[in-house]
Amino acid sequence: MKIHEYQAKSILRRYGVPLLDGEAATTPDEAVTAAQRMGGSLWVVKSQIHAGGRGKGRFKEQVSDEEVDKAARGEDAAGSGGVRLARSVEEVRQHAASMLGHTLVTKQTGIDGKLVKTLFVEQGCDIAQELYLSVMLDRSNSRVLLMASSAGGMNIEDVAESDPDAIKKVWVHPAAGLQGYQARKLAFGIGLTGTAMKNAAKFFQAIYKAYWDMDCAMLEINPMVVTGDGRVLALDAKMSFDDNALYRHKDVEEMRDPNEEDEQESEAAKWDLSYVNLDGDIGCMVNGAGLAMSTMDIIKFKGAEPANFLDVGGGAKQDQVAAAFRIITADPKVRGILVNIFGGIMRCDVIAEGVIAAVKEVGLQVPLVVRLSGTNADLGKQILANSTLAITPASDLDEAADAIVNAVKGA
Repeated sequence: MKIHEYQAKSILRRYGVPLLDGEAATTPDEAVTAAQRMGGSLWVVKSQIHAGGRGKGRFKEQVSDEEVDKAARGEDAAGSGGVRLARSVEEVRQHAASMLGHTLVTKQTGIDGKLVKTLFVEQGCDIAQELYLSVMLDRSNSRVLLMASSAGGMNIEDVAESDPDAIKKVWVHPAAGLQGYQARKLAFGIGLTGTAMKNAAKFFQAIYKAYWDMDCAMLEINPMVVTGDGRVLALDAKMSFDDNALYRHKDVEEMRDPNEEDEQESEAAKWDLSYVNLDGDIGCMVNGAGLAMSTMDIIKFKGAEPANFLDVGGGAKQDQVAAAFRIITADPKVRGILVNIFGGIMRCDVIAEGVIAAVKEVGLQVPLVVRLSGTNADLGKQILANSTLAITPASDLDEAADAIVNAVKGA
């Protein structure tokens, strides 16, 4: 689960992470009120969407198609992006009015972009240096990894490719936590000295504690900045969370913004289904993550592309199966559906009944191939055969993949 920058900063503030004063706004008047409350003569008005590259982004309604294409590729383009400086309260109002209710396109949103419904108005500051910091789990050694770089404000992927030595890393033992010497080593490694190094070390400790306590999947500060007087601040913040740990963080779960999430993925979450929308045209309904990955792999091996990852789990009921089928068919890209079930805990007859119920409810406009094996497989096959629906049975996964790929290509 992802949250917006202003929400992430509200969490980081609890852990003593140094931040600038800022406030969320959903109207130009609210943006102006926020700027007036903070005072000063410089503010930053930031679009709040679940995507990076906002500064280089462009609003569809305000630039040419060529500029929108550049934004989707992450290229610099003419015009104002989704993060803007304002040197007067009136300029805050103007920026807010031209950003709210408009579609921001960035490299991470793709050409469709995302509608901006909320802004974050933040104080400006004296930036002496921009740095990068991220915290994530390194599954290769089961430890939390802190990565920092002196190349802040840039795409870290580009830095890793062009100058890998610019990225410094420390791994944290789960029992010991981030040690002071590790934090100082990381700060020194990205070129900080004196007061700035001491402040950065404290900054890293606070960020790590927030990551650990909040069950984050990823916490990224880009840029982390050093001011002219040696302070270290989080100028931006991205946080995503382990969905399996959200039951421990009801306050975080309440920050979920359904407008920023894929509609089908949100619907799947309501039914406790694991669903990820993809770019292909063959919908998949499978039980078990490993089998789902294998099903997607064989579809690609046969020369086609899966439209989704969908794991109905080991104990799905008929209504969950029907919901899964409805979610797949609601995707306009889907030109064929492959159901691949290996019955262990999950009974094949339950899958068959769920599929039939869903087909009767939403109709069947595309080819449907079903492979059932395991518990009550024969009964499930009999139920499908007796339904008189246009369902193609398959005895194994290879046959099922051939059948659905050929049917879609033939269609």
